[in-house]
Amino acid sequence: MAGSEGTSVYVKQLNPEASPQAAYGARLRKLREARGWTQDQLGDMAGCSGRHISAMETGRKSATLPFSRRADQIFGLVGSPEAFEREWREIKQGSLLVGFPEYLRLEQRAAEIRLYEVGVIPGLLQTPEYATVLAESAARRGAISAEQAQERVAVTAQRQAAVFGGRETMVFAMVDESCLLRPVGGPEVMKAQYDRLIDFAELPNTMLQVVPFDLGERRPFNLPVYVLTMVDRSLMSYAESSQQGYVERETTAVQPLLSEYHRLQAVAPSQAASVDIVKQLRKGIT
Repeated sequence: MAGSEGTSVYVKQLNPEASPQAAYGARLRKLREARGWTQDQLGDMAGCSGRHISAMETGRKSATLPFSRRADQIFGLVGSPEAFEREWREIKQGSLLVGFPEYLRLEQRAAEIRLYEVGVIPGLLQTPEYATVLAESAARRGAISAEQAQERVAVTAQRQAAVFGGRETMVFAMVDESCLLRPVGGPEVMKAQYDRLIDFAELPNTMLQVVPFDLGERRPFNLPVYVLTMVDRSLMSYAESSQQGYVERETTAVQPLLSEYHRLQAVAPSQAASVDIVKQLRKGIT
């Protein structure tokens, strides 16, 4: 395919879910086409050839940091959550699960965030100390490098700032009792984390509910669930396997999850009762 896209009727279909590089390339093409630019025109602006743009869009070549910074200038994304530089760093560091960067970009634009977490405190609610213990533990196991561990902690902080930094995003957090009972980092870390949950529940745009073990079979979810309501009221969800995260954009697939989430909210303890559970656990730490 020619760089100008004008000498061939064939345009390769992209699969953004194939890899982080594929997602980068698909987004590059989407933004370019939205402005009516050919690959040669974008190449001229970015200081490279149209063929090089084509190779990046189709995932045959990886983008570089200088190109990502230039693309941010061209598309007006410098310093934004959707910056190509940020995406490049996520790909380069490899510290995030495939698919999660895409979810983060959506989360930062959502009007409402509904989450249900099992085993660990949700990232949006973690203290820096709690997040650091989890990341450093992964590094000690050899799952990630020390540099990648630092990147994970930084991403957690950036994520929290994007959601809570002066925006009116509603955040509904349902945490399985296992999140509260799993000791992470020792008594002081857990005390601070419990305090963070209590403070979170006092915010005007949040709701915290604990899902106790005794709900038994009435608990509809066995894995973490994240449901986003966007500004235009469209629905999206995010789920993970051990190897990859996946964003579902089809409303008919997301709506059943939202319905189950509402049912769980109805049978779980109220926010006041949930905060009492957290306070009792905090008192029990010696």
